Amino acid sequence: MIEVYIDGLCEPRNPGGVAAYGFVVLRDGEKLYEEGKVIGSGPTMSNNVAEYSALVASMRWLMDRQLAKEEIVFKTDSKLVARQMSGRWAVHGGLYVGKYAEAKRLAREFSNARFVWIPREQNSEADGLSRKAYEEWCLSQGIQPRYGRRR
Repeated sequence: MIEVYIDGLCEPRNPGGVAAYGFVVLRDGEKLYEEGKVIGSGPTMSNNVAEYSALVASMRWLMDRQLAKEEIVFKTDSKLVARQMSGRWAVHGGLYVGKYAEAKRLAREFSNARFVWIPREQNSEADGLSRKAYEEWCLSQGIQPRYGRRR
């Protein structure tokens, strides 16, 4: 079984800050891949845009390696992502709608995927990758990383 832990942030303010994501892919407990990346900054960025960007990036990574037919559990500390992707919550709008639509389209390529909410404490590795990407981006721009109110 493949487990994918995803996380996103938008700092120092949400929405409107710098958005970054992190994801980790494990197969039977062994790490296959990890990634952290800044996706942008400004008024079109939010934590939900970052969360869905992590999901989309991880799905593309899996598809590129022909792993979409395996049993995959996507784990996120975002109830919004887990419940919308599972069909339990409706989408009412927001900055993330485009990324949500992309994730739903990609999800059709997965034959055995589930989307599960986990407590933040169980998502520390993906969270750390998103924070590292944010901090490195800030420093590359000559900006001291700042964090807004912790979620």
